[in-house]
Amino acid sequence: MPNGPAVRRRKLGAELRRQRETAGLTSRQAATAVGWHQSKVSRIETGRSGVKPTDVVRLLDAYEVVDAGRRALLAALCTPDAAGRRGTRHDWWYAYGDLLPVGYRDFISLESAASLARTLETTVVPGLFQTPEYARAVTRAALGDLPDEQVEELVAVRLTRQSVLRGAAPMGVCAVLDEAVLRRSVGGPEVMAGQLRRLVEFGALPHVSLHVLPFTHGGHIGMSGPFVIFSFSPMADLDVVVLDHLTSSIYLERKEDLQAYCTAFETLRARALPHDDSLEFIAAINVGA
Repeated sequence: MPNGPAVRRRKLGAELRRQRETAGLTSRQAATAVGWHQSKVSRIETGRSGVKPTDVVRLLDAYEVVDAGRRALLAALCTPDAAGRRGTRHDWWYAYGDLLPVGYRDFISLESAASLARTLETTVVPGLFQTPEYARAVTRAALGDLPDEQVEELVAVRLTRQSVLRGAAPMGVCAVLDEAVLRRSVGGPEVMAGQLRRLVEFGALPHVSLHVLPFTHGGHIGMSGPFVIFSFSPMADLDVVVLDHLTSSIYLERKEDLQAYCTAFETLRARALPHDDSLEFIAAINVGA
């Protein structure tokens, strides 16, 4: 990711600068309030320096920012090079810090702060919708040499991630699923049948929209691979695209990249079945056939 961290540093720095200015403080006054040199505040605000979540919290305290959602978002959006950490003890994934790769921890931190996720999946059911049995089968297929204990811990992480779909202000999800996701019998017919039922259940949630792209609709722009677009209300300029690879994740945050992927997603959603038709499509699949 040659440009991603620098882009995110600039975006986060600009937002911290706006919060400082709203508080009526100069950079020198802000630095004095948190016990830093003025140059550190300047480097953070111009994106020349990474910033830790704990430092973001200190600045927001000094600026008397009390909005819990905004505080959590800005703390979570620290750059990946600064976020190569286990997580803070207040993050639920802190307990799994030794197990989870840095890229996965960064992905979870973004997901936990996002207001909307738009995702294209071409191979497996999105993690947010997986049953324990399906998640276990996927993990074993991808990481077959792991001890059973670590497999179960990774499954627990995946299931805990689903908490973003619950609560008073759940994250919205709009997912486009290639038909291959539904036809691949991961874990066998019984596991797959349960997974398809769970998809229909998640699809009934008011903040979840599912769209199936049938084989009969032919080729599509999403055949280049799956992706997720995270959005963070009310700060639209902090959107980020995540691309998963075998050994790492790539984060795209340039305006041109975001526009390209947002356009691609809308094109895919338009080609796919409407939400209600998609749920009927999923419910009609006979995994034993």
